[in-house]
Amino acid sequence: MNSTTLDAAYWYALLISFVLPVIVGLVTTRVTHAGTKAVLLLALVAVESFIVELTAGGPGWDIGSALVLTLVSFVMAVAAHFGLWKPTGVTRRAQDAFAKAA
Repeated sequence: MNSTTLDAAYWYALLISFVLPVIVGLVTTRVTHAGTKAVLLLALVAVESFIVELTAGGPGWDIGSALVLTLVSFVMAVAAHFGLWKPTGVTRRAQDAFAKAA
């Protein structure tokens, strides 16, 4: 039987992916185009995934693992945004956190 295990670094990456939509909300405004937010989220997830792959214990660096982690983390971040952060208003409050009073 083949058993697959994940290093702690990968679990941390998935946890970070869960809160990345809130970070995107902190650095963008409500009027920022949704596509721009998605690209920013994808860029943050990709950077996170490649750093995790570099730091994870294992026999060298594998771009395939980094790309798979990027895909999984991006899907998880989008699901967290639409499934938790947006319905509970966390995203809106994050975007209002740095808004200046007019």
